[in-house]
Amino acid sequence: MATHTHFSFSCPCHFGLERTLRFELSKIGAENISTENGRVNFQGDALVLAKANLCLTTAERVLLKLGEFSAYTFEELFQGMRKIPLEQFIGKDDAFPVKGHALDSKLHSVPDCQSILKKAAVERLKAAYHMNWFSEAGANHPIRFQIRNNHAVIYLDTTGVGLHKRGYRRNANAAPIKETLAAGIVDLAQVRSDSVVCDPFCGSGTLLIEAVFKAMRIAPGLHRRFLAETWAQIPTSVWEKAREEAVSNIRRDAAFTAIGSDIDPEAIALTEENCRRAGVMPRVRLEQMDVADFHPQAGAITICNPPYGERMLDIERSQSLYRIMGQVFPADRNHPCAIITPDVDFKLHFGKEADKRRKLYNGMIACQLFQYFGKNESH
Repeated sequence: MATHTHFSFSCPCHFGLERTLRFELSKIGAENISTENGRVNFQGDALVLAKANLCLTTAERVLLKLGEFSAYTFEELFQGMRKIPLEQFIGKDDAFPVKGHALDSKLHSVPDCQSILKKAAVERLKAAYHMNWFSEAGANHPIRFQIRNNHAVIYLDTTGVGLHKRGYRRNANAAPIKETLAAGIVDLAQVRSDSVVCDPFCGSGTLLIEAVFKAMRIAPGLHRRFLAETWAQIPTSVWEKAREEAVSNIRRDAAFTAIGSDIDPEAIALTEENCRRAGVMPRVRLEQMDVADFHPQAGAITICNPPYGERMLDIERSQSLYRIMGQVFPADRNHPCAIITPDVDFKLHFGKEADKRRKLYNGMIACQLFQYFGKNESH
């Protein structure tokens, strides 16, 4: 894989975070960026591939696009795959498992599609390497396919374990928020390098940690490895350069502080453990406290994922909690807050009309992000 050759890529993301991810991509040198629901497409070289894996906070993974074609029949699927120059990316000893999904298409059997695409890949590589058998004992190059409306897109997964796995959260309490979604909420809450961020339901600390990462410009993938690092087709120097740049971008002089509290002492211990693992504990203050005693300082941004009835508390207790939050959260220009919840009746109990509402998904759960920043205040 030539270092300066441009490739097409695609990053899946949470629905509602496409614009945030698009902006992140523009900052790492991606070109020809375009968005669709739950996905952002772009172009770049091998260095952009490395930076995307290391630095993107809201992407789920980085897929290298190999080709696309119409596929109404299994024959079209086979022939379309066989035309892709897989040998440019997959060595003769490399593993190339095939996985994917099909939606609203004539070819709807995923196992059959997997089998045919694998056979086509083998036939292509047989011709390229003049071999009849592949050990697949080398570096893993997973092929991912997506068939929608009879249109097939074939990718290589450059990431491996999803990008939300930062490495700091070995343990989590009930109903944790996904790291990539937490990063998106932090971005939408406009956290800056000199912000103070509070989370009165800190749980396992995810929102606090992602806020520190954002404020200090710490690349979330800095302390983990990616599948494409094992590929002979990408020089090690590319990854070294991307990591050096990511380290140099860290704002160690940021005046940022995160303040976490929770009524559960185990949640406080868990948050502290995860903050230490993430290397951000010097920026975090923790306190065991009931939300009824929460009083944010002026200028602090409150970001939280309060417990929800169907998951952790019964619905009445959740709604009682929202009423308490409405009493202790000023939720105004001097005390902005961003609250994510799947409860469609949240505002009735919180008692305040949000300045902005955004639809987001936490896993498969449809949620609303209620943002309060005093836009509707008279002044």
